Parts: sequence; structure tokens; C-alpha cells
Amino acid sequence: MLKTILTGLVSAALLAPAPAWADPAPARENMSHALAVKGMVTTPLTLTVAGLRQLPPANGGELAVTRHNGDKAETITSYRGVRLRDILDKAVLDAPGHNDAKKIAIIATATDGYAVVFSWGELYNSPAGEGVIVYYEKNGKALDDSDGEIALISAKDIRTGPRHVKWLNGIEVRKLVE
Repeated sequence: MLKTILTGLVSAALLAPAPAWADPAPARENMSHALAVKGMVTTPLTLTVAGLRQLPPANGGELAVTRHNGDKAETITSYRGVRLRDILDKAVLDAPGHNDAKKIAIIATATDGYAVVFSWGELYNSPAGEGVIVYYEKNGKALDDSDGEIALISAKDIRTGPRHVKWLNGIEVRKLVE
């Protein structure tokens, strides 16, 4: 059953509109100004860039953003933000049972409807979690219209583009099975 649910979530994410990085033209109507953290958390949050700056910083160096086919979309020389795991820790996952956390999926969405999925295990129990960054600065500057004010990158993915969410405005925590 868990496999069926995960397959459905992944399929929904894959059927979402094309990712923001696929369209090089800036889209001001897609600007993200705040990030809402909701779902299975004890403290739902709404974070602006100023709020994100209050959390422990995560910085990264040069990173190639590569599409699903391996083509390079762009190169980020540096970025500053916050680990997604630290945001989730601030919101406090509502997983009181012994195995509840292992049944959680985290869905990051953009203003244009693009969505990507992470598992609890991926964020908290693997090296990949260190590289899932909600960022607000790129190449030494605040993000512009083409990125929104807030974006997300999974920097340790082999192909970083498919889970690069520009115009990030939502993080939803869901329990997959009872």
C-alpha cells in the first residue's frame, strides 16, 4: 500500500506543470513572497525572507543545475538559505507514534503549481538531507523575478533540476499510511 501511495505522489509531482527553470522568461505573476509550512506540524508557519534569515544559515558553493536529461540549465556560483530540515524542525513534525515519522512525505510546491516530494528518511536519515536548501540569495544577490523571493534546491541530487523549485511558496507534511 505504501508503494502505491508513493507512486501516486511521485506521479502527481511528475505530471505537475513544467518546472520554473524550464522557462527562461521571468514571470512576475509567479513571484513568491512567503513560504507556508502546513499539514502534519504542530506549529504551522508562514516565513518571509526575513523570517528565513532568523533560522540557522546554510550556504553552498558552485552548483550546476542539470535537467532530467543531464543538460545543464544554469550554474549557481553560490547560494544562501536554510536547510528544509531546520524549517521542519521549527514547525515540529506531528508524528507522536514510534514509526509515524517514517510514514511522512514532504511536498514542496511553487506558485505555478510545480511540486516535488521528499521522504522523511531522505531528509533526516541520509546525506541528501544536508543539501535540501530553501534559499533566498543566489550568486551573492537576493533572488529576482525569475526565481521568486524564495526557492528550493536539492543540491546532492545527481540531476538537480527536477527538484529545483523556483517561486517556492508551500511545504506540506503528509502522512502516507496509517
